[in-house]
This record gives sequence, structure tokens and C-alpha cells, in this order.
Amino acid sequence: MSTSTPPPESSYTAMDKDVEAIGAHCELEYCNVLDFLPFRCDSCHHTFCLDHRSETAHKCTHAGEWARNRRRNEVGRATSNAPSLGKPNVRNATQCSNPTCKTFIHTMQNTGVHCTTCNRDYCLKHRMREDHDCKNLIPLGARPVDLAIQSNKEKLKLGFGRLKSWGKVQQEALKPKPKPTSKAAQLAALNNLKKTAKGDDKLAPEKRVYLHVEAEAATTTSKLPRAELFFSQDWSVGRLLDDAAKRLQVANVNNRVETEEQRLRVYHVEGGRLLDFPEKVGSALVSGNTLVLLRGVGPAEA
Repeated sequence: MSTSTPPPESSYTAMDKDVEAIGAHCELEYCNVLDFLPFRCDSCHHTFCLDHRSETAHKCTHAGEWARNRRRNEVGRATSNAPSLGKPNVRNATQCSNPTCKTFIHTMQNTGVHCTTCNRDYCLKHRMREDHDCKNLIPLGARPVDLAIQSNKEKLKLGFGRLKSWGKVQQEALKPKPKPTSKAAQLAALNNLKKTAKGDDKLAPEKRVYLHVEAEAATTTSKLPRAELFFSQDWSVGRLLDDAAKRLQVANVNNRVETEEQRLRVYHVEGGRLLDFPEKVGSALVSGNTLVLLRGVGPAEA
């Protein structure tokens, strides 16, 4: 199949003849110089010298005709080098990483934009993070350890959110009942707690702190949901937790887990906070207080 010669990029072309032997006179009225390298105007088809070869220089009477002819010749003409609409024209072209988008990127029509957060390439329409839901995508090439750390952080946030959610409803029910107004009634209530409380009988009476202890059903399970217990004021909260979980028959796996999802915590109702494991019982609690054992409600991330 024969191929046509591509149209010129300028309004004039060099004349095809033996110019050294013949030459031609410039047809501009006031020039008429003999030029051995003449040019033909593709709009008016007259011959001109080097200085008057452009349409502007010889004030062409058909200015722009060469460009119009070129456009008419290109209409309907298909070449093997012309890219098809909607298809990539380079070898490394790919589709936009947005799953609902079929636009090809890395082409001459659409170079594409790389997102450094999720490590993906997108078309101009989906280049912004909010347009391709970047925050919910796992970055390409992310190491598994990074994902594990991110997962644990999310669990911590979730656990603290559960504590806040639990507190809005359940803490109202667990608020200590109004104490007797008279000293005699308060003393009677404390004496009744001491009579029913259970604990290590080897503890000296003056060292004992008597408490109401519960296992909150929304976060953990126990065979004995509530008990009156006493502990040593010299114990840490961590040791108190171990003893209370054992007596309430609550599964305590704090020493075998690394995440807050399965870890038990001690919530102090009167103080309205989670107690830290190293805290001393005698400095954080007084006899008559109420504690609640919760699971998966660890402290907020620092």
C-alpha cells in the first residue's frame, strides 16, 4: 500500500529543479531578483526569493490557503501511527487504580498521578485522596509488621471507645448507693461488709481493705458475677486483679496476651477511672468502694 507524503509544516516549499543551472526570478513586483534557490508559495503558487518566501513578506493574496488544504486532506485519513481514541499509545499504559474507573493512564493524553500515601497511580479525576478513598486502602508494598502495629493501635482505640460507651449506660447503674447519713448507719454497713467479705485469712485485719467487686457482663463472663472481698492495702492493683479474678472465676490471661482485646482491667466506680496495675491498693481505694472487672477496654493510646 502506497503512503502519501506528509503535508508541509510551512506555507512554502523549495522548488524541485536544477536551481544551479536555471534559478528563478522573485515574482514580487518590486524585487524580481534572480534566486538560484527559489521558493514556491503553497497558497498562491507564485515563486519568491528567500526574503519574500513567507505569506507575510509577499502579502499573499490567498493567505492561509495552504493550511486549509492541509486540514481538508487530513479529514478521514487514518495512519498506522495515529493513536486510537480511548486506547493507550505507549507500552506501559495501565488503567486508573480506582476500581470503578476504566481510564488509561501513562499515555500522551493522560500522564496519570502517583499517590504517595497508598502507593497507587490514578487519573486526573481520581488523583485527590478523598476521590479514591485513600484512608481505607492498605499501601502497596507495606510490610506485614507495619500492618500489625496499625491493627493493634486500632484495637486500642476501639477498646477505649468501648469503655466510654459502656460507661455512659452501665456506670449509672454501678454508681455507689447513697451512703447512710448517720455515722452509726455507715459503721453498720461497713461492719456488715466485713462480716460477709472473703479473702486471704492470713492478712492482718488492720491491713485489710474491704470492697464490692463485680464482673461486668457486657465485657466478660464469670461464674460469680459479684462478691464482697478484702485485699491487703500493700498489694498492687495487679495482684488485687489476680486474686479477684480467681475468686469470681473470671479467665485472666493478662500474662499471655499482648493486646488489650483480651486483657482484664480494674475500673474504680467511685473514682470513675481505670486503675493502673502498679498502683497500691491502700493509696487508690478505701473500704466500701466498688470495683468492676472489664475486658478489652484498655487505656487510650498515649
